Amino acid sequence: MGAEATSGPPAPERDAFIDFVRAFSLLVVVAWHWVFTIIVWRPDGPHASNPIGFTRGLFIATWLFQVMPLFFFVGGFAHAESWEAGRAKGRFKTTFGFAWSRMNQLARPALLLAFGWWLLGAVGVALYDLGGVPRAVRLILSPLWFIAVYLLLILLFPLTWWLHRRFGALVVVWGVGIAVLVDVARFAHDVAWVGWINMIVVWATCHQLGYFWERLVAAGRRVAWGLMWGGLFALAALVGSEVYPGSMVGVPGEKFSNMAPPTICILALLGFQAGAALLLRPWVLHKLQTSRRWATTNDVINRFSLPLFLFHSTGMALWAAFGYFVLKNEPVREPTLWWWLGRPFAFIGPLVLTLP
Repeated sequence: MGAEATSGPPAPERDAFIDFVRAFSLLVVVAWHWVFTIIVWRPDGPHASNPIGFTRGLFIATWLFQVMPLFFFVGGFAHAESWEAGRAKGRFKTTFGFAWSRMNQLARPALLLAFGWWLLGAVGVALYDLGGVPRAVRLILSPLWFIAVYLLLILLFPLTWWLHRRFGALVVVWGVGIAVLVDVARFAHDVAWVGWINMIVVWATCHQLGYFWERLVAAGRRVAWGLMWGGLFALAALVGSEVYPGSMVGVPGEKFSNMAPPTICILALLGFQAGAALLLRPWVLHKLQTSRRWATTNDVINRFSLPLFLFHSTGMALWAAFGYFVLKNEPVREPTLWWWLGRPFAFIGPLVLTLP
């Protein structure tokens, strides 16, 4: 199934723009969590909320800042690029060996973090009978869903890469088609459980499209404009149908979320964001190549973006505990004027407690 290496041209040079987009995407996710998360305490423990449900029209911001589709998209190309480079240098003989190496690098820190918080939670419940601790631990570890899905896609890389080499763009078309059928079964026929199939199909399709990155770049700006506007119009039509919520993140009170499990809105969002990324690429590359400040910043962020993502919710939890137990801050249940005025500074505390 395409597992054996085959001879081919030398691997291309690493695309600095891909590194930039990956780091930027993770920073956006971290900043969103730090700045816009509202923790609501209930009898079973803390629950996460956000200002979107309280502010009319704010859901539009999620069309820009819900960047997980973009991350999986560039992740697809990054995996293909790394496989080709590793094969050319003799580091990997099969796609299975490549997938195992990548999984090992990513899974270790994530599993250690999850085990550490599980252990703390178990101690808190056993020794101090803290009833809200299990819910708090689940909330702190909730961003790891992304790592779990990403690891699954790495595991499936030998299969998806073989499909790409064998069937090309048809695989993306099949992915979109399956996602549509799943949504039809879910919403038109009330088969709720089938929606979880899209947890794999939608993210795998985003990842699969990334294999075409170089072709999309070579296709020119007209294709990029078409992808961006096509994705935007499709997303607007889907939301305008009133079948799907406008927000691309979960909002308390909505009948369902476009993210858990993902709907076809996420694929439309990918088209919009991928097209925009292709259009911005020349300008960003120029900055990275001509500005030492841009290049250095990109390098530093890429080195620390994954640890920052893994531990940002830990820093956020520590800051929330400090605010509640030490500063005696009252929990905010919904955004107020003072809450909004404090948003530009809301990242400072979690950042300080995450960096160590």
